[in-house]
Amino acid sequence: MISPTEVRATRSGLFRAIVAAWAVAGTLDIGIALTYYPITAGAEPLGILRGIASGLVGDAATQGGLFWAGLGLLCHYLIALIWTLCFFLIYPRIPSLRRSRVLTAVLFGTLVSVVMTFVVLPLSQVRQRPFDVHSFAVATAILWVAIGLPLTIAAGRYYGRR
Repeated sequence: MISPTEVRATRSGLFRAIVAAWAVAGTLDIGIALTYYPITAGAEPLGILRGIASGLVGDAATQGGLFWAGLGLLCHYLIALIWTLCFFLIYPRIPSLRRSRVLTAVLFGTLVSVVMTFVVLPLSQVRQRPFDVHSFAVATAILWVAIGLPLTIAAGRYYGRR
């Protein structure tokens, strides 16, 4: 029988693992986006953040200032938290995910990319663009590194695969 103290320690450890994984994944993802897209597409970092906010409020955010960029950053981290929680729920229930961190990162990053591209974005108020295979592939690869890998490493450490 597990003691109440051990239960609290386990919950506390899980909370810390989730928060750390979320912070790393969310920061890596937005950091890569705010670096890659300005270099390759000439996007402005604040424009990227306002674009994220436009998913919630529409085109008004793309014309706004720092408030909308801040809302976009908040939305980004909320979405990263949701994906982090999903991963920490799924990971211990599917033992085969522990076999290969790289494969798990690729699978989860791809899942995130597919759901965001084909479910979340169409349901949001973001201005829809035609599907572009190259852009989708780049975004998916970014998610392998920025979301899949940190979550896989963090969950693996928490659940005992060091």
